[in-house]
Order: sequence, then structure tokens, then C-alpha cells
Amino acid sequence: MFYNLVEGIVSTGLGYQDETLALFGFGVDSFIETISGLGVLVMVRRLERAGSTCSSSDRSSFERSALLITGWSFYGLAATLAITIVINILTGAQPESTFWGIVVAGVSIVTMTALVLAKRRVGVALQSSAILADANCTMVCIYMSLAVLLSSAIYELWGFPYADAIGALALIWFSITEGRECFAKAKGHECGCE
Repeated sequence: MFYNLVEGIVSTGLGYQDETLALFGFGVDSFIETISGLGVLVMVRRLERAGSTCSSSDRSSFERSALLITGWSFYGLAATLAITIVINILTGAQPESTFWGIVVAGVSIVTMTALVLAKRRVGVALQSSAILADANCTMVCIYMSLAVLLSSAIYELWGFPYADAIGALALIWFSITEGRECFAKAKGHECGCE
């Protein structure tokens, strides 16, 4: 969670400074992931106390609330990115630079890969299909990082004017997918990332 918080601050700050929508959106996603991480932390603590696997019917009120807040946040991010993409295309706005998008996305890919592996170890140790599914859902963060990395590299190397918008479009798709997943989990369905 601490990493996501720092990544969010750095990404939104640099994205705002360089006017790169993909990096800024990626930063907002990191803040949303922090909220999601709180829900997972509560679940892990409950599993440790109970000494058993998590069943979807055992989800606490806090977990459901965290999932709903996270789901709506992902949808809000997708809507905001869509509106901003249209505005940027209509006004011809382009990033000043996407160098920091390359750097941040590269660091994120390495960090998120390590996180996926750690979550899988914890999930196996606790015999929790929910944590293992969450580890697979974390793969979405790697895909988002790849989208930012590719769009940033294309813009930085070749100056393709729509590269940043295409990267932001990929973030919209992933945000909608993650939002839908949060709502399904809040209703008691198992994570579809399995």
C-alpha cells in the first residue's frame, strides 16, 4: 500500500507537470489501489484470526464497502480519462514530455511483478483462493504499466501525437474491468481473475 501511495503521488505530480494523461491516470489508479489494499489487509487480518480460508459469504461490512468505493473510483477514473481524452484531441493538447512515464512504468513493472509473486506465496500459505485471485488481479497493474510504458516510449521516441491518448484509452479499459470486478466481489462472487 505504501508503494502505491508513493507511486500515486509521483505519477500524478509528474503527469500533471508534463501534461501526460496516461501517467496522471496511472497515478490516480495507484491511489485507488491503495484503497483496495486496505480491504485486502483487513481480509488477511481476519484470516489470521480465524485460521481458515476466506469465503465470500464471510466478507465483512468494511470489505464490501472498500470494494464498492474502489469500484466506483475505477469507474470515475475511466469517465474522467474519457472526457479528458476528447478535450485533448479537440484542443490538440499534447504532453511536454513522457520521459517520466517510461521511468515510472518501468519501476512499476518490476515492483508489481514482485508483489504478484509475494501475494501468491501468502495465498498458498493461507490456502486462500481470494488472495490468490487478488494476486492474479494485480497482474492488471502490470498491464497498465505496460500500456503507460509503450505509449510514453512511442511519444518520446517518435512524437506520435495520439500515443498518450491511446495509453489513456488502455487505462480506461483496465479501469472498467477492475471496477466491474470490485462490484462482483462486493456481491459475494469470487474474483474472476482466477
